[in-house]
Amino acid sequence: MNAVVILNWNGSRMLRQFLPSVVRFTEAEGACVYVADNGSTDDSVELLRREFPTVRLILLDANHGFAEGYNLALRQVEAEYVVLLNSDVEVTEGWLHPLTDYLDCHPEAVACQPKIRSWHKRNCFEYAGAAGGFIDRYGYPFCRGRLMGMVEEDRGQYDEVIPLFWATGAALCIRLKEYLEVGGLDGRFFAHMEEIDLCWRLRSRGRRIVCIPQSTVYHVGGGTLRKENPHKTFLNFRNNLLMLYKNLPDAELRTVMRVRCLLDYVAAFSFLLKGNVANARAVWQARREFHRMRPLFTSSRRVNLQSATQADIPERSRFSLLVAFYLLGKKRFSQLSR
Repeated sequence: MNAVVILNWNGSRMLRQFLPSVVRFTEAEGACVYVADNGSTDDSVELLRREFPTVRLILLDANHGFAEGYNLALRQVEAEYVVLLNSDVEVTEGWLHPLTDYLDCHPEAVACQPKIRSWHKRNCFEYAGAAGGFIDRYGYPFCRGRLMGMVEEDRGQYDEVIPLFWATGAALCIRLKEYLEVGGLDGRFFAHMEEIDLCWRLRSRGRRIVCIPQSTVYHVGGGTLRKENPHKTFLNFRNNLLMLYKNLPDAELRTVMRVRCLLDYVAAFSFLLKGNVANARAVWQARREFHRMRPLFTSSRRVNLQSATQADIPERSRFSLLVAFYLLGKKRFSQLSR
Protein backbone atom coordinates (compact mmCIF):
# COMPACT_ATOMS: atom_id res chain seq x y z
CA MET A 1 0.00 0.00 0.00
CA ASN A 2 1.24 3.49 -0.91
CA ALA A 3 0.23 6.71 0.78
CA VAL A 4 -0.25 10.39 -0.01
CA VAL A 5 0.34 12.60 3.02
CA ILE A 6 -0.80 16.23 3.16
CA LEU A 7 0.46 18.43 5.97
CA ASN A 8 -2.13 21.00 6.98
CA TRP A 9 -2.03 24.06 9.18
CA ASN A 10 -5.11 26.30 9.26
CA GLY A 11 -5.80 25.39 5.65
CA SER A 12 -9.46 24.43 5.63
CA ARG A 13 -10.09 26.56 2.55
CA MET A 14 -7.34 24.79 0.62
CA LEU A 15 -8.52 21.38 1.82
CA ARG A 16 -12.09 22.06 0.72
CA GLN A 17 -10.89 23.17 -2.71
CA PHE A 18 -8.12 20.68 -3.52
CA LEU A 19 -8.60 17.58 -1.39
CA PRO A 20 -11.53 16.24 -3.47
CA SER A 21 -9.28 15.71 -6.52
CA VAL A 22 -6.62 14.09 -4.35
CA VAL A 23 -9.10 11.67 -2.78
CA ARG A 24 -10.81 10.85 -6.07
CA PHE A 25 -7.73 10.20 -8.19
CA THR A 26 -5.52 8.72 -5.46
CA GLU A 27 -7.94 6.24 -3.95
CA ALA A 28 -8.83 5.12 -7.48
CA GLU A 29 -5.20 3.99 -7.79
CA GLY A 30 -5.33 1.99 -4.56
CA ALA A 31 -3.40 4.39 -2.33
CA CYS A 32 -4.38 5.88 1.03
CA VAL A 33 -4.75 9.58 1.66
CA TYR A 34 -3.60 11.00 4.99
CA VAL A 35 -3.90 14.53 6.31
CA ALA A 36 -1.53 15.39 9.15
CA ASP A 37 -2.87 18.40 11.00
CA ASN A 38 -0.14 20.62 12.43
CA GLY A 39 -2.12 21.94 15.41
CA SER A 40 -4.65 23.96 13.40
CA THR A 41 -6.88 26.45 15.18
CA ASP A 42 -9.38 26.79 12.33
CA ASP A 43 -12.07 24.26 11.39
CA SER A 44 -9.75 21.97 9.42
CA VAL A 45 -10.19 18.92 11.65
CA GLU A 46 -13.96 19.28 11.80
CA LEU A 47 -14.06 19.67 8.01
CA LEU A 48 -12.01 16.52 7.48
CA ARG A 49 -14.13 14.45 9.81
CA ARG A 50 -17.38 15.73 8.32
CA GLU A 51 -16.65 15.86 4.57
CA PHE A 52 -13.77 13.42 4.00
CA PRO A 53 -14.50 10.27 6.02
CA THR A 54 -12.09 8.07 4.00
CA VAL A 55 -9.11 10.33 4.71
CA ARG A 56 -6.90 9.08 7.53
CA LEU A 57 -6.29 11.85 10.05
CA ILE A 58 -3.06 12.34 11.99
CA LEU A 59 -3.32 14.90 14.77
CA LEU A 60 -0.14 16.70 15.83
CA ASP A 61 -0.07 18.70 19.06
CA ALA A 62 1.30 21.99 17.65
CA ASN A 63 2.60 23.67 14.52
CA HIS A 64 5.93 21.86 14.11
CA GLY A 65 6.64 23.45 10.75
CA PHE A 66 6.82 21.75 7.39
CA ALA A 67 9.92 19.70 8.09
CA GLU A 68 9.31 18.29 11.56
CA GLY A 69 5.57 18.08 10.92
CA TYR A 70 6.22 15.63 8.11
CA ASN A 71 8.77 13.71 10.17
CA LEU A 72 6.27 13.20 12.97
CA ALA A 73 3.49 12.28 10.57
CA LEU A 74 5.44 9.81 8.46
CA ARG A 75 6.47 7.84 11.53
CA GLN A 76 2.77 7.00 11.85
CA VAL A 77 2.35 5.86 8.23
CA GLU A 78 2.86 2.33 6.92
CA ALA A 79 3.67 2.35 3.20
CA GLU A 80 6.42 1.51 0.75
CA TYR A 81 6.18 4.82 -1.08
CA VAL A 82 4.81 8.07 0.30
CA VAL A 83 4.02 11.29 -1.51
CA LEU A 84 4.53 14.49 0.43
CA LEU A 85 1.83 16.63 -1.17
CA ASN A 86 1.09 20.29 -0.52
CA SER A 87 -2.48 21.14 0.38
CA ASP A 88 -2.70 23.57 -2.57
CA VAL A 89 -2.03 20.96 -5.25
CA GLU A 90 -4.63 19.77 -7.74
CA VAL A 91 -3.82 16.28 -9.01
CA THR A 92 -5.00 14.73 -12.27
CA GLU A 93 -6.38 11.37 -13.27
CA GLY A 94 -3.66 8.70 -13.31
CA TRP A 95 -1.11 10.98 -11.66
CA LEU A 96 0.27 8.50 -9.13
CA HIS A 97 1.01 5.36 -11.16
CA PRO A 98 3.83 6.85 -13.31
CA LEU A 99 5.66 7.80 -10.11
CA THR A 100 5.29 4.50 -8.26
CA ASP A 101 5.82 2.45 -11.43
CA TYR A 102 9.15 4.18 -12.02
CA LEU A 103 10.32 3.42 -8.48
CA ASP A 104 9.15 -0.18 -8.88
CA CYS A 105 11.25 -0.59 -12.03
CA HIS A 106 14.31 1.40 -10.91
CA PRO A 107 15.62 0.26 -7.51
CA GLU A 108 18.50 2.73 -7.75
CA ALA A 109 15.96 5.60 -7.61
CA VAL A 110 14.88 6.77 -4.18
CA ALA A 111 12.53 9.61 -5.10
CA CYS A 112 10.75 11.35 -7.94
CA GLN A 113 8.37 14.19 -8.66
CA PRO A 114 5.70 14.86 -11.28
CA LYS A 115 5.74 17.77 -13.66
CA ILE A 116 4.49 20.78 -11.70
CA ARG A 117 2.40 23.31 -13.58
CA SER A 118 0.98 26.57 -12.26
CA TRP A 119 -2.61 26.40 -11.08
CA HIS A 120 -3.02 30.10 -11.89
CA LYS A 121 -1.54 29.86 -15.40
CA ARG A 122 -2.06 26.26 -16.36
CA ASN A 123 0.07 26.20 -19.51
CA CYS A 124 3.17 27.33 -17.59
CA PHE A 125 5.48 25.62 -15.17
CA GLU A 126 5.16 26.38 -11.47
CA TYR A 127 7.94 28.31 -9.78
CA ALA A 128 8.74 25.95 -6.89
CA GLY A 129 9.05 22.67 -8.74
CA ALA A 130 8.58 22.91 -12.53
CA ALA A 131 10.12 19.84 -14.19
CA GLY A 132 12.75 19.09 -11.56
CA GLY A 133 15.38 20.87 -9.52
CA PHE A 134 19.12 21.56 -9.74
CA ILE A 135 21.56 23.72 -7.81
CA ASP A 136 24.54 25.85 -8.78
CA ARG A 137 28.00 25.98 -7.26
CA TYR A 138 26.99 28.55 -4.64
CA GLY A 139 23.74 26.98 -3.50
CA TYR A 140 21.21 28.77 -5.69
CA PRO A 141 18.43 26.38 -6.76
CA PHE A 142 16.79 26.41 -10.19
CA CYS A 143 14.50 24.15 -12.19
CA ARG A 144 13.85 22.82 -15.65
CA GLY A 145 11.34 25.45 -16.64
CA ARG A 146 12.32 28.15 -14.12
CA LEU A 147 15.47 30.23 -13.70
CA MET A 148 15.37 32.86 -10.96
CA GLY A 149 11.97 34.54 -11.46
CA MET A 150 11.57 33.55 -15.12
CA VAL A 151 9.03 30.75 -15.61
CA GLU A 152 8.63 29.07 -19.01
CA GLU A 153 5.54 27.90 -20.83
CA ASP A 154 5.30 24.10 -20.94
CA ARG A 155 5.52 23.11 -24.60
CA GLY A 156 6.75 19.58 -23.92
CA GLN A 157 10.38 20.70 -24.03
CA TYR A 158 11.18 19.00 -20.72
CA ASP A 159 9.20 15.77 -21.08
CA GLU A 160 12.28 13.54 -20.80
CA VAL A 161 12.89 11.64 -17.56
CA ILE A 162 16.27 12.86 -16.31
CA PRO A 163 18.27 12.76 -13.06
CA LEU A 164 17.74 15.68 -10.70
CA PHE A 165 19.62 17.19 -7.79
CA TRP A 166 16.38 17.79 -5.90
CA ALA A 167 12.68 17.10 -6.22
CA THR A 168 10.15 19.58 -4.93
CA GLY A 169 8.55 19.06 -1.54
CA ALA A 170 5.24 20.17 -3.07
CA ALA A 171 4.82 16.68 -4.59
CA LEU A 172 7.68 14.43 -3.51
CA CYS A 173 7.27 10.69 -4.00
CA ILE A 174 9.87 8.84 -1.94
CA ARG A 175 10.67 5.44 -0.48
CA LEU A 176 9.56 5.75 3.13
CA LYS A 177 12.20 3.37 4.51
CA GLU A 178 15.06 5.41 3.07
CA TYR A 179 13.43 8.70 4.04
CA LEU A 180 13.50 7.56 7.65
CA GLU A 181 16.98 6.01 7.41
CA VAL A 182 18.64 9.33 6.46
CA GLY A 183 16.72 11.22 9.16
CA GLY A 184 13.96 12.70 7.00
CA LEU A 185 13.63 16.45 6.63
CA ASP A 186 15.75 18.53 8.99
CA GLY A 187 13.26 19.85 11.54
CA ARG A 188 15.63 22.64 12.55
CA PHE A 189 14.94 24.30 9.19
CA PHE A 190 11.24 24.63 10.11
CA ALA A 191 10.35 25.41 6.48
CA HIS A 192 12.06 26.15 3.14
CA MET A 193 15.10 24.41 1.63
CA GLU A 194 14.47 21.27 3.68
CA GLU A 195 13.66 19.09 0.68
CA ILE A 196 16.82 20.21 -1.14
CA ASP A 197 18.87 19.32 1.93
CA LEU A 198 17.20 15.90 2.10
CA CYS A 199 17.83 15.26 -1.59
CA TRP A 200 21.48 16.33 -1.24
CA ARG A 201 21.96 13.74 1.48
CA LEU A 202 20.34 11.07 -0.67
CA ARG A 203 22.31 11.98 -3.81
CA SER A 204 25.62 12.05 -1.90
CA ARG A 205 24.84 8.46 -0.86
CA GLY A 206 24.48 7.47 -4.50
CA ARG A 207 20.69 7.38 -4.70
CA ARG A 208 18.95 8.66 -7.84
CA ILE A 209 16.20 11.32 -8.00
CA VAL A 210 14.20 12.01 -11.16
CA CYS A 211 11.25 13.93 -12.61
CA ILE A 212 8.48 11.92 -14.27
CA PRO A 213 6.80 14.39 -16.69
CA GLN A 214 4.20 11.76 -17.64
CA SER A 215 2.53 12.71 -14.35
CA THR A 216 1.22 16.27 -14.07
CA VAL A 217 -0.15 18.21 -11.11
CA TYR A 218 -1.10 21.87 -10.65
CA HIS A 219 0.28 23.88 -7.73
CA VAL A 220 -1.00 27.21 -6.45
CA GLY A 221 2.29 28.04 -4.71
CA GLY A 222 2.96 30.65 -2.05
CA GLY A 223 -0.08 29.50 -0.12
CA THR A 224 1.53 30.06 3.29
CA LEU A 225 3.98 32.92 2.71
CA ARG A 226 4.15 35.22 -0.31
CA LYS A 227 7.38 35.35 -2.30
CA GLU A 228 8.44 38.75 -0.92
CA ASN A 229 7.47 38.00 2.68
CA PRO A 230 10.45 38.96 4.92
CA HIS A 231 10.05 35.85 7.06
CA LYS A 232 10.24 33.70 3.94
CA THR A 233 13.35 35.62 2.85
CA PHE A 234 14.88 34.99 6.27
CA LEU A 235 14.16 31.26 6.18
CA ASN A 236 15.38 30.84 2.61
CA PHE A 237 18.71 32.61 3.21
CA ARG A 238 19.36 31.06 6.64
CA ASN A 239 18.43 27.54 5.61
CA ASN A 240 20.37 27.73 2.37
CA LEU A 241 23.52 28.57 4.33
CA LEU A 242 22.85 25.79 6.83
CA MET A 243 22.33 23.35 3.95
CA LEU A 244 25.64 24.34 2.36
CA TYR A 245 27.45 23.94 5.66
CA LYS A 246 25.89 20.52 6.26
CA ASN A 247 26.71 19.07 2.86
CA LEU A 248 29.60 20.79 1.08
CA PRO A 249 32.84 18.77 0.80
CA ASP A 250 35.74 20.14 2.84
CA ALA A 251 37.63 21.20 -0.30
CA GLU A 252 34.85 23.62 -1.28
CA LEU A 253 33.40 24.84 1.99
CA ARG A 254 35.60 27.87 2.69
CA THR A 255 35.57 29.23 -0.87
CA VAL A 256 31.84 28.80 -1.39
CA MET A 257 30.97 30.38 1.95
CA ARG A 258 33.18 33.40 1.27
CA VAL A 259 31.53 33.98 -2.09
CA ARG A 260 28.09 33.52 -0.56
CA CYS A 261 28.87 36.13 2.08
CA LEU A 262 29.56 38.65 -0.68
CA LEU A 263 26.51 37.63 -2.71
CA ASP A 264 24.21 37.81 0.32
CA TYR A 265 25.26 41.37 1.08
CA VAL A 266 24.74 42.24 -2.60
CA ALA A 267 21.21 40.81 -2.27
CA ALA A 268 20.57 42.86 0.87
CA PHE A 269 21.82 46.03 -0.85
CA SER A 270 19.60 45.26 -3.83
CA PHE A 271 16.58 45.06 -1.52
CA LEU A 272 17.56 48.44 -0.05
CA LEU A 273 17.80 50.03 -3.49
CA LYS A 274 14.25 48.87 -4.14
CA GLY A 275 13.11 50.43 -0.86
CA ASN A 276 12.48 47.00 0.66
CA VAL A 277 14.08 47.53 4.06
CA ALA A 278 12.29 44.57 5.69
CA ASN A 279 13.74 42.05 3.26
CA ALA A 280 17.21 43.60 3.47
CA ARG A 281 17.02 43.26 7.24
CA ALA A 282 15.86 39.65 6.82
CA VAL A 283 19.02 38.79 4.87
CA TRP A 284 21.26 40.31 7.58
CA GLN A 285 19.30 38.51 10.30
CA ALA A 286 19.57 35.24 8.38
CA ARG A 287 23.35 35.49 8.24
CA ARG A 288 23.56 36.25 11.97
CA GLU A 289 21.28 33.35 12.79
CA PHE A 290 23.30 31.03 10.56
CA HIS A 291 26.47 31.83 12.50
CA ARG A 292 24.66 31.30 15.79
CA MET A 293 23.23 27.93 14.69
CA ARG A 294 26.24 26.60 12.80
CA PRO A 295 27.83 24.79 15.80
CA LEU A 296 24.57 22.86 16.24
CA PHE A 297 25.07 21.34 12.77
CA THR A 298 28.68 20.19 13.15
CA SER A 299 27.74 16.62 13.98
CA SER A 300 25.26 16.49 11.08
CA ARG A 301 28.00 17.67 8.72
CA ARG A 302 30.35 14.98 10.01
CA VAL A 303 27.75 12.26 9.51
CA ASN A 304 26.87 13.48 6.01
CA LEU A 305 30.48 13.57 4.84
CA GLN A 306 31.25 10.18 6.36
CA SER A 307 28.17 8.64 4.74
CA ALA A 308 28.77 10.13 1.30
CA THR A 309 29.77 7.75 -1.47
CA GLN A 310 30.29 10.52 -4.04
CA ALA A 311 31.43 14.07 -3.43
CA ASP A 312 31.00 15.21 -7.05
CA ILE A 313 27.28 15.07 -7.81
CA PRO A 314 26.69 15.65 -11.56
CA GLU A 315 23.40 17.50 -11.03
CA ARG A 316 25.12 20.11 -8.87
CA SER A 317 26.24 22.53 -11.56
CA ARG A 318 29.70 24.05 -11.45
CA PHE A 319 28.69 27.45 -12.83
CA SER A 320 27.17 30.45 -11.09
CA LEU A 321 23.47 30.84 -11.82
CA LEU A 322 23.68 34.57 -11.12
CA VAL A 323 26.41 35.03 -13.72
CA ALA A 324 24.53 32.93 -16.28
CA PHE A 325 21.23 34.74 -15.71
CA TYR A 326 22.23 38.37 -15.13
CA LEU A 327 25.51 38.70 -17.06
CA LEU A 328 25.17 36.14 -19.86
CA GLY A 329 21.44 36.63 -20.38
CA LYS A 330 20.47 32.96 -20.12
CA LYS A 331 16.81 32.97 -19.12
CA ARG A 332 15.80 29.36 -19.92
CA PHE A 333 17.06 26.06 -18.58
CA SER A 334 17.75 24.78 -22.09
CA GLN A 335 20.31 27.59 -22.57
CA LEU A 336 22.44 26.40 -19.67
CA SER A 337 25.45 24.14 -20.10
CA ARG A 338 25.33 21.74 -17.19
